[in-house]
Amino acid sequence: MSPLSLALLLSLAAGLSMAAGALIGVKQHIARGWLEQEVRHTVIAFGGGALLAAVALVLVPEGAQHHNPLSATLLFVGGGVAFMVVDRALAAHGGAMSQLLAMLLDFVPEAIALGAALAVGGGQAYLLAFLIGMQNLPEGFNAYREIRNSDGNTLSSRKIILAFAALALLGPVSAALGFLVLVDSPLVLGGIMLFASGGILYLVFQDIAPQVPLKKHWAPAQGAVAGFALGLVGHLLVH
Repeated sequence: MSPLSLALLLSLAAGLSMAAGALIGVKQHIARGWLEQEVRHTVIAFGGGALLAAVALVLVPEGAQHHNPLSATLLFVGGGVAFMVVDRALAAHGGAMSQLLAMLLDFVPEAIALGAALAVGGGQAYLLAFLIGMQNLPEGFNAYREIRNSDGNTLSSRKIILAFAALALLGPVSAALGFLVLVDSPLVLGGIMLFASGGILYLVFQDIAPQVPLKKHWAPAQGAVAGFALGLVGHLLVH
């Protein structure tokens, strides 16, 4: 299999885990009140921890390699401001898309990086794709629940899952972009990573983290630790 075909296949498989997470979210009750409380909040926290790991260990360090401190800071802050504007606009129209935005902000730059890495003969491609998929699984679960339970939602579970499966096609598109184009434009690739990182950080603390706390329950907080730990282990193994 050619490196490009491998990049397309791996990124697609990683993207389909978004739909797999949504399929898990379809199950309304594991036990009475259990999914809506302990499990749901733990999965949200796990996804938030995985997103923070992606920002702290992958996106910012890789992106900052190709920028000076000023440009890196401006891109990072610009991403946060841009997605604050988008988030406020969605909220004003009754949207519930923060988790979906965070998921795509994480998935697209990492898929681009996967394609670029394979273009230069980077190893550990299977492990990197696995880690992206593991991040997308809880994020798909959370995004499905957020959209499905939002006020004014008219989409059925089937339509939401099909939409998530269609979004998985962003993986091969992004990987091809990284493989064919951005591998020779590290400044642009790094800028995308930094801009996305600022947006992810804003969404994590504005929309995702506030959903986690439960009085007299500690499992959700451990979910965040576990999510970040997964990202840390994957980063150490890849490097």
